[in-house]
Amino acid sequence: MQTTPAMDSVFVADRCETLREGGFTNFFVSILIVLGIMLSYVTQHYRIISRGSSEGISPYFVLLGVTSANAQFGNILTLPQSRADVACCKEVSPFECTAGLLGIAQIGTQWICFAVILVLFLVFFRRDDPDVLDDGLERNSDQPTWRTAITVAAICLIHGLLVVIISAAFALGAPRFLGAWANFLGIMAAVLAAVQYMPQIWTTYQLKQAGSLSILMMCIQTPGGLLFAGSLAARLGWDGWSSWGVYVMTAIMQGILLVMAISYEWPSQEERNHSTPQPQRPPYNRRTTPRVLPSPGPYSAHLQAYAETQEEIERALDRESVQGVGENQPLLAPGGLGSSGIR
Repeated sequence: MQTTPAMDSVFVADRCETLREGGFTNFFVSILIVLGIMLSYVTQHYRIISRGSSEGISPYFVLLGVTSANAQFGNILTLPQSRADVACCKEVSPFECTAGLLGIAQIGTQWICFAVILVLFLVFFRRDDPDVLDDGLERNSDQPTWRTAITVAAICLIHGLLVVIISAAFALGAPRFLGAWANFLGIMAAVLAAVQYMPQIWTTYQLKQAGSLSILMMCIQTPGGLLFAGSLAARLGWDGWSSWGVYVMTAIMQGILLVMAISYEWPSQEERNHSTPQPQRPPYNRRTTPRVLPSPGPYSAHLQAYAETQEEIERALDRESVQGVGENQPLLAPGGLGSSGIR
């Protein structure tokens, strides 16, 4: 149904009054959410750069994530509530205007950060090595190819351009349809987010490790997604379900992936901590190495033939202890039975 200008003015006036009633608590919570989004994604960026590889990250996870972010950013920009908040900036104070636009800033920050993941995924993608392939080694068919990575990037770019072009066309030529277009983008974002983590969950399950996927990012984003959804719901209400509902669904799926990644990485860390090399047999020392005499040896069985004094007896028993500690010692080595030297 077409909205009359009178209804638009009343709606904008209500939104302006809502912005004036906004308190410092909601403002600072929104600021913390923006900083949390940046921090969580920076850990993922650092993980890829530090490893010098994007191995372990599914290209379809990147594809669905970027396209979902495109749709979500288009959704928040075209929602009637967001457009009213922008219009209210002429009527309210700078602080109230900033507080009202933080919802757009939050989703815009997430869109930029996920776009950076796409760039790093391409830059650090492990391409086929021609030298290795020439040696007759076949490539793992489960690993994505460079062509797949380029195709993912192209689809993300085209999708983003389409969202911008169609949104601009509605805003300039048919603004009464912007609300329906916003809801369509919100549903698209929700559907893409619902299946976004499925290919990544499958990739992590196959690799049995997190790879370049940042566990710290998921630890921050899983509870942060629920907090983010609550913040948007408080600002947009039930009418903005298409904006905040996607983050509830994303947090649930990300929580499943987080549990999987921790379950795979925790045993690997314990194995690395316990996989110490077997200690080598320590060298014999008369003061620290106990005598090992499992049975009467060549000396202890006939001490009277090899020793007369106490010192000679000790020396003979020491030689026999060396034989017990290291049975593979050559006979002519110092201290061996065939050695005539004195240690």
